[in-house]
Amino acid sequence: MELLVALIASILALVYVVFLITRITKVEKGTEKMIEIADAIHEGAMTFLKREYTTLVLVLIAIAILLGIFIDPRESITFIVGAAISGLAAWVGMNVSTASNVRSANIASQSFPRAFQVAISSGAVMGMCVVGMGLLGVVIIYFITPDLRMLVAYAFGSSLIALFLRVGGGIFTKSADVGADLVGKVEAGIPEDDPRNPAVIADAVGDNVGDIAGMGSDLFESYVSAIVATMFLGAALSNQHLLIPLLLAGAGIICSIIGSLCVRVAEGRTDETFEQQTDRVRKAMNLGIVIANGLMVIASFIIVKVVLTELDVFWALLAGLLCGMIIGWATIYYTSDKYGPVSNIVKSTETGASTVIIEGLAQGMYSTVIPVLAISAAMVAAYLTAGLYGIAVAGVGILGVLGVNLSCDCYGPIVDNAAGIAEMCEMDEIVRTRCDALDSVGNTTAAMGKGFAIGSAALAALAWLAAYYEAADLEVISITEPTVMAGLFIGGLMVFLFAALTMKAVGRGGYDIVREVRRQWKEIPGLMEGTAKPDSATCVDITTRGALKSMVIPGLLSVVIPAAVGFTLGLAALGALLAAALAVGLLVALFMANAGGAWDNAKKYIEAGHMGGKGSDSHKAAVVGDTVGDPFKDTSGPSLNILIKIVGKVALIMVPVLLVFWGKV
Repeated sequence: MELLVALIASILALVYVVFLITRITKVEKGTEKMIEIADAIHEGAMTFLKREYTTLVLVLIAIAILLGIFIDPRESITFIVGAAISGLAAWVGMNVSTASNVRSANIASQSFPRAFQVAISSGAVMGMCVVGMGLLGVVIIYFITPDLRMLVAYAFGSSLIALFLRVGGGIFTKSADVGADLVGKVEAGIPEDDPRNPAVIADAVGDNVGDIAGMGSDLFESYVSAIVATMFLGAALSNQHLLIPLLLAGAGIICSIIGSLCVRVAEGRTDETFEQQTDRVRKAMNLGIVIANGLMVIASFIIVKVVLTELDVFWALLAGLLCGMIIGWATIYYTSDKYGPVSNIVKSTETGASTVIIEGLAQGMYSTVIPVLAISAAMVAAYLTAGLYGIAVAGVGILGVLGVNLSCDCYGPIVDNAAGIAEMCEMDEIVRTRCDALDSVGNTTAAMGKGFAIGSAALAALAWLAAYYEAADLEVISITEPTVMAGLFIGGLMVFLFAALTMKAVGRGGYDIVREVRRQWKEIPGLMEGTAKPDSATCVDITTRGALKSMVIPGLLSVVIPAAVGFTLGLAALGALLAAALAVGLLVALFMANAGGAWDNAKKYIEAGHMGGKGSDSHKAAVVGDTVGDPFKDTSGPSLNILIKIVGKVALIMVPVLLVFWGKV
């Protein structure tokens, strides 16, 4: 029964995806120039994804062979299946997003609500692909073989794809963004999406590969991880505990579809202000999210009451839902220009870039307090009501209506692209104003999505940590043991090493873009005067090659270091590594994501005409802060939430071999 319900819900999600795509493609693309720019963005994004997948195939085959030789050939198969489904979901989502940006820009000339509807529908495609495909894979694999280790390998495959897409996409998008901003806004004093800047197309491509494919694969992995980890821990309790995550996930999909259908904006007055437009969009999104979450609470109560008769598991799930909402609100507070943290950064621009960076770092550190307390409270509440299983269920709770939450998150880069296309095509002022209003809301939803992803990652990682301790028969580890202390230090070190490698990669990529743009401005006659076209393809190629080259080492670290610790220092030391990586990784990820988001919105607030507006000294200082924050919020920070989960899966998969190696069996 549980499998059938989950199967029907996952298929329903994919049917809804087909409906959304059909509706989106009926909207006209616009003028020839708009189509030319959109095609360049689409071609660049898909070329990057194809080249990244080609590189990943070699890594996946190597790991699958090792799994087949040392663990179980069946696990190597489900590992590949997990990677393939995650990659497919990212490919579909990015294909649709790059087809929707130009349509949203074009229809904005006729109707603000319809422009919004195209963008949010495109975001929903990514959201529903993730939950539909993710749950479908779990159901099919469990139906074929009830061995839960096959599902762990499935989750591991999705994790590896997510890590490489997040790292590679993040390096790509921020290399282009940092380079374009430094050489365009600061050096040449031209607008952000000025068509004379050869890096503008690469920047638009990066929005899709980083914030659509990267974010989608990230939350695909979190979603699958939460379900599989809960099933793994539930198996020790009863068959009902084992299968209830499938029912909850199925209910979440249906609630997400209903919530998504409620996200609508009515036609407004023609004299509507920028603020009135953005407020209407925010209210529409909030309504959909509130409805979806409310329905999920009701559905979860009924499911738990009917299947388990007692409500302990429901309270654990409710703790996860509330935790997700609190993290979202905290993220908005620390990254929105309506509140004190960003206002303080804006004020600091009066005294230059140094104070902007200092203030942003401080606000980023402050921003960890509320999310960490919320996660801690949810963790303790879930444990007190339903034990370790309750913590895993809380992870399912925070991701219960992922379909609608991810829709709102992926909406951001789509409207960002639409605003860029409107600027590059020099469309009417009303079109650019409407696109900018949509983009303004997208900045907040993107920041909120990153906080949501990190919070869900923490609970999912904790579930994997618990699963590892259970499988390795580790009830207690002593920090007085030198090997355990070594594991703690190495786990924390992993986080800083990983962040440093990804940030350095963005710095190198940004430098290469700056040098290439300067070369084109110098060597292409009439480019700066607007009478010649830039060579955007070269900038896309430079960022692609740089990202693919730089993503391999950080990705392999997540597999190699846990394996090395397990075989040299032992099972307890590996458990300590997982705990340290989770604690340090969570704090650093929150700090980076929120500091970067605050710097970004401080810059945008000034560009809206405050503090002297574009071109002022305050604006130049804010741009410097934003370029520092770019790799924080879109590369290193988001990638860390995958790292803290993937190490747990690697450790769990290695348990049988480690037990034999250390003579425990």
